[in-house]
Amino acid sequence: MDRVTKQLDCEAEGPEKLEINVASTTSFDKYPAKQHARRVAQKLGVSRGLIYLPGAEIVPLEDSDQAQPFRQRRYFYYLSGVDESDCHLTYDIELDELILYVAEYSLRNIIYNGRGLNVVEALERYDIDNAHYASDLSKDVKKWIRKHPIGKIYILHPSQTIHLGGSEDDEDDQFDDKKLQRAIDLARMIKDPHEIDMIKKANDISAKAHRQILREISSLSNEREVEAIFRRECMFEGAKHQAYKVIAASGKNAATLHYVQNDEPLKGRQLMCLDAGCEWNCYASDVTRTFPLSPQWPSREAENIYNLVLKMQESCISKLKPGTRFLELNTHAHVLAIEGLLELGILHNGSPVEIMMAGTSTAFLPHGLGHHIGLEVHDVSVNPTSEFCDDVESALDAVAPETYFHLVQGALQTGGAAQSALLSPNAPELEEGMKTMANEHRYFSRFALEELFLKHPVHSKFINKEALTRYYPVGGVRIEDDILITKKGYENLTTAPKGPAMFDFLLDRGPRPLPMDWLDCGPPVPPRRRPKGRLKESAKKSLKESQGVDPLPEITKKQQSLWEAFGNEVKPEEKVVKMNREKAQMTIEEALKRLEKLQMELKEKKRASSS
Repeated sequence: MDRVTKQLDCEAEGPEKLEINVASTTSFDKYPAKQHARRVAQKLGVSRGLIYLPGAEIVPLEDSDQAQPFRQRRYFYYLSGVDESDCHLTYDIELDELILYVAEYSLRNIIYNGRGLNVVEALERYDIDNAHYASDLSKDVKKWIRKHPIGKIYILHPSQTIHLGGSEDDEDDQFDDKKLQRAIDLARMIKDPHEIDMIKKANDISAKAHRQILREISSLSNEREVEAIFRRECMFEGAKHQAYKVIAASGKNAATLHYVQNDEPLKGRQLMCLDAGCEWNCYASDVTRTFPLSPQWPSREAENIYNLVLKMQESCISKLKPGTRFLELNTHAHVLAIEGLLELGILHNGSPVEIMMAGTSTAFLPHGLGHHIGLEVHDVSVNPTSEFCDDVESALDAVAPETYFHLVQGALQTGGAAQSALLSPNAPELEEGMKTMANEHRYFSRFALEELFLKHPVHSKFINKEALTRYYPVGGVRIEDDILITKKGYENLTTAPKGPAMFDFLLDRGPRPLPMDWLDCGPPVPPRRRPKGRLKESAKKSLKESQGVDPLPEITKKQQSLWEAFGNEVKPEEKVVKMNREKAQMTIEEALKRLEKLQMELKEKKRASSS
């Protein structure tokens, strides 16, 4: 009798309950672990063997009794769908049997952390064939080895070898740590419908958080508030984890690719580059939007660079389809960038061909166009997605890198993207089911430009120093969307607004309408009919004295002067304040203080008139 049967006997009260437990172990709506295991075995190219993967453990912080944040090993998750600690799995390729080993639970763990997963629940919850406790792992592997004395056990790393008490030489012959990782990488590159749904869900939540940031940005004063609101919105939707550290970079900080300090004030900055995406069931999203901190463009330079980047991204996305190469898209992006920067006067003194051959465009585009997305934000790939160097300094190693020479032949001389025959034969092609990210960017890193490129005898000739001074405050513009490659083209999974659509949310001007109910001026006074004909000043004075001072015109006058500063006409009977911060540059707190002062003035007038 195996451990599952024993557990069922212990926990079931009778045969009826036992039957219900067994019947509920359906694979519907479960993570497709068996399908993934079979795909990996196919990529391994073997008909026999045992795959072994350990899950992540609870690890304490150094010199502390607190644990590090738990993050499941992604290779383990891909073959199990289990996001719990201290688990293991084996997959017998010949028998097509996937077994999950769950952690033993003790009285102490139950008291402090809850009971945890047992084998019955594991069978019900996951797409597996059997479930045992972790203490059975060594025994079961030894049993498998006795049946398959020359069989291979496939592991990711030598450190994951299961020590079975024999000689190390025997274990080295039995365990293979060279083939499994590549096989899983090949399997993970193509997403199945379940994985696509997870990535779509992560994108939907991230897009909702991005929209909320646009609504609230004009009322915020520091980058940390942007990060806090984004995390809050994701948590509200059930996405507890971020796929990577939130990048909320304003002004010059946007020129730093992975700026994560997020602690500087927004005052005086033109743009915000928000690179943030949540996880859903361990699957990542990667969404970046750049937007002004007010409902209009703060400068012509900011608008010019944004429109150029958006044009580049939309053009590159339109070319995505099976058979496209990342290097091809990178070439096309650099061509558009050079043409755009020449038109804006940032580049000069050279033709597009000369600038491309020199590699000067890497001063503004220091990294590649995209990457795969899945269980990691930079998901696995058996080949690099781009042959462009990620390091800015590498562009200075040679004036005319060989890469750029080949790009020029195909891209600039034909007026379009480089032909596949002129690209590196190792550059990977996109396939249906791949999930990739289309990233366009433009950076104005003062350090990189002034310390590297402007000191270089060739690059400095092509860069207009005078124009740079106008564009430094822009910092950087980056726009990223998550793209699914389909049979005939692509599907954009990212719905966060960009371009003109983002201004619809920026014009919302705040998280919630600000009520005026707290302004205690008493009930509104209905307007009186004005007597027909013109009145003399003495008649107007006597009329006011006989009827008392009407506070409504005074309120209207005071309110109107304040609201005119915000650029909106507000009637006194309206209950909602509409603020135009692009003209006032005033925080909500400052507006409330001024309204409170108005309230005090009105009360003083009431007391004066009554006395």
